[in-house]
Amino acid sequence: MDTDNHLEKHSRIKIYHNPACGTSRNTLGLIRNTGVEPTVILYLETPPNRQTLWQLITEMGISVRSLLRQNVEPFATLGLSEDKFSDCELIDFMLEYPILINRPIVVTPLGTRLCRPSESVLDILPNPQLGAFTKEDGEVVIDTNGQRVKK
Repeated sequence: MDTDNHLEKHSRIKIYHNPACGTSRNTLGLIRNTGVEPTVILYLETPPNRQTLWQLITEMGISVRSLLRQNVEPFATLGLSEDKFSDCELIDFMLEYPILINRPIVVTPLGTRLCRPSESVLDILPNPQLGAFTKEDGEVVIDTNGQRVKK
């Protein structure tokens, strides 16, 4: 029975993850700190399709443009800072160049969120933190009692 619950919890949280990104690694760590192993989607290797990308943007309640990463190539090369592209065209660019998709995106039963900063994932995790968590930069986010540390 416990195994079934774990599998159900496992399939109910997804993270669109880039292991080269510290924010993404910290977010994944906070999810795992609840005792749940999420479905990890390495979106640079297996990017979402058009329908999924639209669905994620809709669920997050953000604009297509706000999901674009600006500090990577080919953002400047493609002239994406110019306000001349439709949402459909911006989606086309993200599908062709997944590096343009900002991350990490986390999907849970409580919502979908672009988790920047990483601790914003705490607002959509169904299970409590099980112990202390310190981000890679040394910032303590969760204390030894599993409580969020206020800044």
